[in-house]
Amino acid sequence: MNEKTSISRREFVSTAAALTLPLLMSNTAGIAPAGTPLRHACIGVGGMGGYDLQNFKQHPDVKIVALCDTDAAVLKKASEQFPEARTYSDWRELFAKEKNNIDSVNVTVPDHNHFIIAINAIKLGKHVYCQKPMCHDVAEVRALTNAAVKKRVVTQLGTQHASGKGDRTAVQFIKQGVIGKIKNVYLCSNRSGIEGYRLEGPRPSVSTPVPDTLNWDIWTGTAPMRSYAPDIYHPAKWRTWQDFGTGWSGDIGCHIFDAVWKGMNLKAPLSVTAEVQPSWQSSAARRADTWPQGDHITWIFPGNEFTAGDTLQVEWFDGQYYPPAEVQALYKEKYPEECAMLVGTEGALLIPHTVMPVLLPQEKFSDHPLPQLDERNHYHHFVDACLKRVKNESHFAQTGPMTEAILLGTVAIREPGIVLEWDAKNMRFPNHANANQYLKRKYRKGWEVKGF
Repeated sequence: MNEKTSISRREFVSTAAALTLPLLMSNTAGIAPAGTPLRHACIGVGGMGGYDLQNFKQHPDVKIVALCDTDAAVLKKASEQFPEARTYSDWRELFAKEKNNIDSVNVTVPDHNHFIIAINAIKLGKHVYCQKPMCHDVAEVRALTNAAVKKRVVTQLGTQHASGKGDRTAVQFIKQGVIGKIKNVYLCSNRSGIEGYRLEGPRPSVSTPVPDTLNWDIWTGTAPMRSYAPDIYHPAKWRTWQDFGTGWSGDIGCHIFDAVWKGMNLKAPLSVTAEVQPSWQSSAARRADTWPQGDHITWIFPGNEFTAGDTLQVEWFDGQYYPPAEVQALYKEKYPEECAMLVGTEGALLIPHTVMPVLLPQEKFSDHPLPQLDERNHYHHFVDACLKRVKNESHFAQTGPMTEAILLGTVAIREPGIVLEWDAKNMRFPNHANANQYLKRKYRKGWEVKGF
């Protein structure tokens, strides 16, 4: 294994130790004095970035002081709402000029640039809200988690539904053992209407002039330079390309897995394997560039106090792959397109994405009480954590290891049909050297991260 891809024992132990500390562990960095607003910078203000911006805007104790986007047209539209906020096309310039004027940032850009922006913000002692899947590569996630713990900043992954009543109720049901010990877990995202985000490739062979409003060099960032092509990468279809995105499992997996991971107190998997659609696997051009339109990932986790056996099998299904018919049949109504299903020794728990969970069989649990939970905004909870008012829900010490497991699935996709044994301590696959190359990318020249 390449020496740069490995992680020191000291770094691993520091992260592992952090997982046993209270959630408030990361909430100790200095911020503006009490009674003054949280000074916030938004990096990425189009698409999901616009949604994030609006949520931060609505918190009464937040002041948006800086906006950044590589697309000048998108930036102009956002700046019209915040005429006093300073604007930047380059996040590096923002950090250089605003480091003494900001307390926190949100990173809402394509996956391949999450790490380089977030790690530099953390090095400056800034609190970070980062969209999922936190990073593009497993090694990036490990390093970012360690950095957040070391700097003791507040962090939050953009799994906004983790703060919702549905996911929090599911976590309580799991921890209370309502359905007994867990035997199997099935995760799926078979959302309809996303065909336009599942491009088949190969990438365009003809170069198109970059729009005057777009800074393509900064947008490309750490990834290999590619010729610009309209309606292929920017603004939304970058997820389908291995250079920039992490596929559908990387994008939605953090949402679907979150309550399961948190409720069951899962640790690093023992192994991971994947099957993918035959048409993608047989095409060298597609394998080199795009993620498949469908995949089925299987992790084997070590068992614990919540599992029925010494190990736990967790499966992910998307695209043309669906949970087994007998699993779907546990729910008598239409099976949700996006959900988690936990099968236990005393029943089952269906966690549809964004809504309340369902205990199964429903007639058995019809009178089971629901926990009394408060309404919660994920963004505002992050802000309140920065202001030292609450414990934050999805800090990196909690969500980093989960993201690592999910991204191991993206490695397995690139080596389909092979059971990859995972050595979490040394961050490597001891039985398959070739797969280790996918744990950490080589960054484009000039975009390296010092010390990584």
